[in-house]
Amino acid sequence: MKRVGFIVSPNFQMMSLAALPVFEFANRVMERPFYELEVLSESGGLVKSSFGVAIDTKPFDDPEFDTLLVGGGTEIEPTSPKLLSFLGKARASSRRIASICAGAFVLADAGLLDGRSATTHWYNVPEFEKRYPGVRMEGDKIFVVDGPIWSSAGMSSGIDLALALVESDIGAEATKMIAKLLVVYHRRLGGQLQFSAMLDMEPKTDRIQRALVFARSNLTGDLSVERLAEAASLSVRQFNRAFQAEIGQTPARAVEALRVEAARLLLEGGRLQMEQIAEQTGLGDAERMRRSFLKIYGTTPQTIRRNARSSDEIFDLASMRPNAVRLRVDLANA
Repeated sequence: MKRVGFIVSPNFQMMSLAALPVFEFANRVMERPFYELEVLSESGGLVKSSFGVAIDTKPFDDPEFDTLLVGGGTEIEPTSPKLLSFLGKARASSRRIASICAGAFVLADAGLLDGRSATTHWYNVPEFEKRYPGVRMEGDKIFVVDGPIWSSAGMSSGIDLALALVESDIGAEATKMIAKLLVVYHRRLGGQLQFSAMLDMEPKTDRIQRALVFARSNLTGDLSVERLAEAASLSVRQFNRAFQAEIGQTPARAVEALRVEAARLLLEGGRLQMEQIAEQTGLGDAERMRRSFLKIYGTTPQTIRRNARSSDEIFDLASMRPNAVRLRVDLANA
């Protein structure tokens, strides 16, 4: 049985605990106690969350865990010396150590992220980069894996991280089953952005806003700088200068991001062929679409489709047991 410890500190955010049911439901899918779950704290006993609800915990005196997760809080608080000491010991004895949201600050304080890549909630990225220049911050990612150290963005992305952890243990098919039972998407890829392209673009003027709305509504049309400038009622020179000042990127890069996001939604929600999706989103052809996905998401359209496609296994929902004929779990990797 694999021991999974979840570390909380006073004022932790309850939403970070959403990762734990993934392991609980893995036990149901495996039809045996595959994971042993423990919630840990420095002194044990009741620990209050950020809004006052308390959870019972065990003291973290034994570092012999297969997987350790460090939950985050709504505020970034100093890491206690005892927790730093515990993580130092766990580094040698645990197969994997992971953080959720602001838990990345704890791992960084313990030196576990030195020279590694990591992520955290986008809101905390500037502060993290200022405190830990030796960490390669990938602040736009849902979760990041660097050797035995895993990190996730906001609270809900802890579910994606937990699904990825479980998938590495018991395989993709069983993990799809878990996601279905939890009524969540089979995990978002780690390379996926934390928020949408359109939300990431925050124009300060109505004219640039009009250009963005026009672009999103006409992805298959002419979205040259000249056409966007016309939609904004500006000269090309004025438009280029204003767009980059307000959006922080060129019009061409912004248009590509909008097209790739639209293509991703079609990949995740339908059965269109790659060429059809590329054509319907203005990306031209499948090869150009592949290059754009690699640039923006760090992965291919085929990988996104494979992970997003719903599994068609048949369940016995009453007993919460998968149909043994339709679902084959590779227990050799368990």
